[in-house]
Amino acid sequence: MNQAEVIAQLQSIFDTVFLEPVVLTPAISAKDVPEWDSLTHISLMVAVEKSFGVRFRVGEVENAKNIGDFADLILKRKQEP
Repeated sequence: MNQAEVIAQLQSIFDTVFLEPVVLTPAISAKDVPEWDSLTHISLMVAVEKSFGVRFRVGEVENAKNIGDFADLILKRKQEP
């Protein structure tokens, strides 16, 4: 799995979590999506963890500056035993 494949899978998650369409690119971030508030963020993280079978550590998601960084974090988590 590579970053583009992770982003494609994230797109389907975003399509179910957000009411308004969000077209994901590696450069897009939460500040670019008006609907992305703290409650939506929690729903999104739960859906991502479930879909990818990963768990995020406290604070590490906030270090991701954009979707590309977030996709890389998912890849890193998936590679851990």
